[in-house]
Amino acid sequence: MWSDIFYPENPKRREQLIRRSQELQDLMKNNFRATNQLIDAMNKYLSCSFEHIYLQESATLRENCDVIIGCIRKIQVEVERIDKELKEKLEPTLYENLRKLSLSSADFKAISKAFAIVCGIGSVGSTVLFGCLLKNGNILTNITGKFARIGAGALAGVVLTVVFLGIDMIVEAIIGKIEGDRLKADLEQYDRALQEFRPASEKYQDIITYVRVKIEFMHEKNISG
Repeated sequence: MWSDIFYPENPKRREQLIRRSQELQDLMKNNFRATNQLIDAMNKYLSCSFEHIYLQESATLRENCDVIIGCIRKIQVEVERIDKELKEKLEPTLYENLRKLSLSSADFKAISKAFAIVCGIGSVGSTVLFGCLLKNGNILTNITGKFARIGAGALAGVVLTVVFLGIDMIVEAIIGKIEGDRLKADLEQYDRALQEFRPASEKYQDIITYVRVKIEFMHEKNISG
């Protein structure tokens, strides 16, 4: 484009904006995937009946944020319900051991019986999954807070399929200056959003991966033991 001759930083800024937008999109996709993995685990080990959520690339960032926030809040409500009932059925020391995930074989057996009453299913997986959710209880609150801020921010109206709006072939140099200013402002918005959203998303995904690995490890250990 002719304006690039007068404002050579514009192509670089466009590339940077494309990369930032793609990173935000990837983080969103991975958060949806992690949430669906958590849903699968809760359905399997806690007899829940949550449905998978899906990223809508034709929807805005705010609309997708609302979808995942709504799902996580439903998960939180179920966790609170199970927690309340377990607390009533377990001895205080045993309940505290569950929260710390510091459990003996006898603890697992006693807690599994309580889970069988509360959830209709009691297993090592039930105990490990719920213990991890209790131990890392703030992770769900934290990620919903980040989604809420992203969904209310300057990028909220961006449609995920739109990596970058097409630039008209305009020859006037002044238009290149306007575009350059807009590119710079958009980049700053993406950088601010990603600076907060990236670490929260990675931690959220890591914890869910850890829970799945921990369940498999404890299950194998229980079988071999």
